[in-house]
Amino acid sequence: MKRSIIILLSLFAMVSVHAQDMRNNAAFSLFSDNKAGQIGDAITIVVLESTHASNNAATNSGRSSELNFGLSANTGKPTGSTNVDGSLKSGNNFSGEGSTQTSGQISTKISATVDSILANGNLVISGNKKISINGEDQIIHIKGIVRTSDIRPDNSVLSYNISNADISFEGNGVIGDAQKPGFITKFLRWLF
Repeated sequence: MKRSIIILLSLFAMVSVHAQDMRNNAAFSLFSDNKAGQIGDAITIVVLESTHASNNAATNSGRSSELNFGLSANTGKPTGSTNVDGSLKSGNNFSGEGSTQTSGQISTKISATVDSILANGNLVISGNKKISINGEDQIIHIKGIVRTSDIRPDNSVLSYNISNADISFEGNGVIGDAQKPGFITKFLRWLF
């Protein structure tokens, strides 16, 4: 009996000395998902952004005033009647309308890395992606904070689940340059 207790205690001591880190073996487990959770881990961001905004305004105002006067005098002569009539009118009307409408839709995937882990366990992530096609560069930057519970089993997170998200798309090249105003246009805008 003592011998079996000693053997069990020996086995327990060996197991506790050579304990395995669950994080290291998560990739080989059949029962866990390999999700980002440590600094330097990669995570896939599925960017699905759709925006639509519109604003309409209409203003009408008006003011009018009218002043009439009349004067009649008779000099006593048969044709000596004098009549003076006058009228003064003033008016002011204003009507203005304006509307703006913007819409945009972005759909892409980008890989990001975990930069730091906040005290509550949320992950601070950032990532960049550059695509060059025929001399035209498209650069995507993304950063924000991700809750670990929002990370899906395939180690991806939807962009609308990122808090403090900063997503920017920039373009450089011939097409991007053609969309920018020229020097003379910039100068005239500066003057007026």
